[in-house]
Amino acid sequence: MTRRRFYAPRLAFSPDEKSLVLDADETLHLRDVLRLRPGDEVFVFDGTGREFSCAVAVINRNSSDLTVLSEVEPSRPESHLDLSLAVALLKHEKFDLVVQKATELGVNRIIPVTSDRADVRLRADEQAGKRVSRWQRIALEAAKQSGRARVPEIAAPVSFADFTHDKAEADGALLFAERAGQSLGKACESFTEPLHRLVALIGPEGGWTDAEIETARESGWGIVTLGGRIMRAETAAIAIIALLQHRFGDLS
Repeated sequence: MTRRRFYAPRLAFSPDEKSLVLDADETLHLRDVLRLRPGDEVFVFDGTGREFSCAVAVINRNSSDLTVLSEVEPSRPESHLDLSLAVALLKHEKFDLVVQKATELGVNRIIPVTSDRADVRLRADEQAGKRVSRWQRIALEAAKQSGRARVPEIAAPVSFADFTHDKAEADGALLFAERAGQSLGKACESFTEPLHRLVALIGPEGGWTDAEIETARESGWGIVTLGGRIMRAETAAIAIIALLQHRFGDLS
């Protein structure tokens, strides 16, 4: 039987992890959509990779009290590849799609990057904060749908220069461009396997500038060009995640 899964952050658990409280949104789904009742079994994941079998104890108007029965294996295992996806800012629906599909494909963190040709310019920290909150909600829903117990972290937007300078101590860092690169296989020859942590950086619709490509190359990034066709940025992001999970992760 398909698990009836809900999300609760670590702060929602009691200190002894014997009980937890679901928020208003999760309670609405539990009570009005699934029509569950006290005593019914549900599963709760905490977004960090842990999942629990629980029993509904009390259903209130804006919250639900659950009793934790036991910790269980998540319904879907996580990839052993710790993959970070950095993407130049795209228009609303395009970046939303990237966040959703990257979550389904097992990415652990998503970093929006501002670049010379990015489709979007954020005017203030407040606007950036609203976007990040929206993307985090999309990631949460995608994690719930795909059976993941880990919800990818959505980072605050960062500049191309700052991000390429700091590769976050990854085992490998790859920038994907329409030109001036080598094949994925060639670029990965220098990696020491098994690879544990990898960062992929994908450009905007207009592509990277020559200066950006050279900046990344000088900072130690491998430059990769895929095939002979030009893909939309959101298509490239999805294809690249699948390729990397196939080669280094769990999409065998």
